[in-house]
Amino acid sequence: MTSIWDTKADAIQKGDNLRDVSPLPEKTRIDENGFTHYVFSKVMFNNPWYKIPDDDLELFKRYLDGGSRNYPSDGRIPCDIVASEARKVLNHIGICSEDSSNPYCDSAKKALKGGKKAIVRGTLKLYLGKYTTRDWRRKRFTDDIDFWCFEVGVLDHALKECGWIKIKETGEFEKQVQWTNPDTGEVRYEALCAANNLNQLLDFGAGSYLEGTGLKEIFNKKLKRGHDVDLSDIMNVALHNKELAGRTKDELNDTWESFEAATNTRNSRITSNLISLCRYSLGTADYLERVSKAINKYYAKILDENEYPKDSLEKICRMSIRWMNFLKENGPDDTRKMIHEFLLEQKEEKQIQANNLRIFEEKLLNLLNSKYKYLTIIFEIEN
Repeated sequence: MTSIWDTKADAIQKGDNLRDVSPLPEKTRIDENGFTHYVFSKVMFNNPWYKIPDDDLELFKRYLDGGSRNYPSDGRIPCDIVASEARKVLNHIGICSEDSSNPYCDSAKKALKGGKKAIVRGTLKLYLGKYTTRDWRRKRFTDDIDFWCFEVGVLDHALKECGWIKIKETGEFEKQVQWTNPDTGEVRYEALCAANNLNQLLDFGAGSYLEGTGLKEIFNKKLKRGHDVDLSDIMNVALHNKELAGRTKDELNDTWESFEAATNTRNSRITSNLISLCRYSLGTADYLERVSKAINKYYAKILDENEYPKDSLEKICRMSIRWMNFLKENGPDDTRKMIHEFLLEQKEEKQIQANNLRIFEEKLLNLLNSKYKYLTIIFEIEN
């Protein structure tokens, strides 16, 4: 068993072995055809700051307060702050490409031949491309921007013009950013890093190098590393599947190729990551369905002035700049109506997301099992 997949896997960083990928011994069985069925439990990502309430009303309140689901992150800076800095750099390269007198004009045009978003990869590519939900984009944190630019000169120029400083020891660029914590009003300062992955030739495991900025390349890296943040990001693209329907067919087909390639390796670490991805997908699907049901029970409460007076509305609206502006411009009564409409949408949306995750898990598990059929084993996730 241990040679097929890793029962201990890295959750936060390389070598931590914090994730237990052991099957349920009491449910392991051999069927009449000689296949051994390894059954795993559904799981949720560990969040030390949030315990899922057993009571549906409390779950609804926590959801409305914006705290019902945080996302595993690999940094301390909100992605919307990081995305703003990335856009400044990309826009500056765009300006260079439009000015024939600019010494970087030609190289800027070459850098932009695939579009601005093709210059970034990883978390920021998912953010800027809106491959994920609004909730993920609001709550995901990171500490860096991964660029992918063959025209190194114009990228370095744009970074410097946008206030970045090159660190001689690492070859990376750094910039101090600040933002206000919406919960506490505290002003935070952090160092944001930027690196051209192509320039550094970073190796992310299994002997393969980063190849580009498409979803397939991003997923390849995330499936191989398999930390909680990686699996969570993949899931959040999968549950956003309905909104991705307008994307090119080739892009979505290419993305599934990353899973095909991952299962073909039969690498024990990658297999462990794929099993974990299925477990987290079903655990999260169950949670999203619970949130949907809680919203359906209690969404009308937001219209009750006694339940949600103006100070309560202000607390809820702090999680969204758009909502804060709406409250200031329209007052508490219209804000209650606006949030009421939002909740009506969300009770349907959460159910759709849960279904998307279940479809994704079933497809992925079938793919994984097809690669291990020759060993007469079957992976299952408990109902």
